[in-house]
Formats: sequence, C-alpha cells, structure tokens
Amino acid sequence: MAFRILVQCVATVLFYSEFILAQTTVLKVWETTIPNCIRQVHYNEERIVTASGVRVRNVVEPIITVYFPEQKQRTTTAILVIPGGGYAYITVTKEGEAVARWLNDNGITAAVLTYRLPSDSIMENKTIGPLQDAQEAIRIIRRNAYAWNIDQQKIGVLGFSAGGHLAATLSTKYDESIYPVADSTSARPNFTILVYPVISMELSVTHRGSRERLLGQNPSEIIVRRYSAEYNVTPFTPPTFLVHALDDDSVPVENSLRYFSALRFNKVTVEMHIYQQGGHGFGLATHRQSTEADWTHACLRWLEINGWK
Repeated sequence: MAFRILVQCVATVLFYSEFILAQTTVLKVWETTIPNCIRQVHYNEERIVTASGVRVRNVVEPIITVYFPEQKQRTTTAILVIPGGGYAYITVTKEGEAVARWLNDNGITAAVLTYRLPSDSIMENKTIGPLQDAQEAIRIIRRNAYAWNIDQQKIGVLGFSAGGHLAATLSTKYDESIYPVADSTSARPNFTILVYPVISMELSVTHRGSRERLLGQNPSEIIVRRYSAEYNVTPFTPPTFLVHALDDDSVPVENSLRYFSALRFNKVTVEMHIYQQGGHGFGLATHRQSTEADWTHACLRWLEINGWK
C-alpha cells in the first residue's frame, strides 16, 4: 500500500511538472533595481491592438515570456526572441508570440523579450537600456538551463528589424560591462539569427527612426560606430544566419550585407539568404507564396547542421 501511494505521488509530481513546463512562464528581467532607470509616475506601458496583432510601447518593467515545447518533442535548445518595432514599439504578436509557437513546434524553448525602448524620460543613458535587458535575458536563460533542461551551449538569439539591431548589438557587445552583474554567467549567445535587421547606424543605410530613437538627433561619429554592429564584429562573434529581401524599403539590404562581410572577414560562420522580394516585416512569412516563405525551413536546417537543434 505504501509503495502504491509513493508511486502515485511521484506520478502526480511528474504530471504537474510536465503541465507547468508546457505552459507559458513570465519572468521579470530585473528582480530588484532596474539599472539605468529614472522613475516616472506618468510613464505607463501601453498595449495597442492592430490588424496584425498587439504592439507594446512605453515599457517600464522588461520581461521575458518563456514558451516551453511539449515534453515529447523538446530539444535542449533555447532561443531569445527579440521583436522589432523601430525602437518605438514592440511587435509582440507577429515577431514574438507567433515566432515562439513556431520554435515550440520544432522542439525549441523560446523566450520573448519585452525590452525597454530607448527613452530619455526613464533612462539615464538610453543607448544602453535595451542592451542591458538583452544581456540579462540571456543570463536568465543560462542560469535556468538545468531547471528548463537546456544545454548552456545551445542558447541563441533571434531578432527582427530593430530587434535585429539589438540582437546584433548583443552578439557583438555581450561582454561589455554596462550594469553590475550578480555572477559570472555569460551573456554571449551561442548563435544568432537576424531577420531583416537594422545593423548600421550610418545615415546612408540605416533605418532613420531606429537611429534617432536610440542615438538621438545628432549623435557623434564615435557613438554611430559604437552602435553599428558591422564595426564591432570579432572572431568571437557568434555564428550567424541572415535573412533579408532585396526590395526592403525600410531597412536596406545593405545592412545584412555589411554584417555578412564583417563576419566573413573575421572568419565567423555565417549563412545569408537574400530574397528577390518580400519587403519589410514579413515575419514568419507563413502565408506567402514568394520565396521568402522558405526562410524558416532553411533556418531550422542551419541549426541542425551546426548541432544546435
């Protein structure tokens, strides 16, 4: 009888553990003091519903929303997803939740980052605010690797548009000391996936809205180069998968081309897919008939070939 009760208890614990892990978990990026923060009483987060989903702006409390795959198909890979929005808002549905569900369908744990958008109202230095959140988000995933059954060497980042700029900045500035870190946990992604990313802050190729919101109206040349990822690539920059469309009128394809060239020069593993059409903001491109709809399949194959999935 006692043995049967013990077996039932163990089964119950396993059942509920499985149930919990299969759900979405929301974690604060900063449990205590948010670094670089200026408190403003009347600065409140806003959620805007559009035809393409939910957008968030005026983020005060950054979070990661963790999506766990079903146990039977779960791999030991995790990806931090950083949606875009020109550093003005965050496209949490199209480039966040939808992407997390796609990753879950392929056995990958996904953590969607709702990051602080650069603002002089709530930040002492708005240029580093988003990067602080991204660095700590990777560290949170790595600290929870054992509990979430994740391989610490299979933690990547996936960014779209301005979220791609933040992902590329994280990938080139993962070891930059911009806030007090509680431990020695690395913020370096093991791999990087960039989809129609803003890479450069140089006026000739950048997305001007992203540049102005992050760097201000008249940034110095030093600041421009500091936040132009193509100038910050080293041989230790994570292997990268790039996706862009030739007819992108918002973020010119030259952004990805510059990053590709810098990675290649530094002998970093890189694969790039340039599509003849697709424009900007196609997300997963699930319902499209043109060639950019294949990028997700190519990306999964790239992960498999390199041993990250």
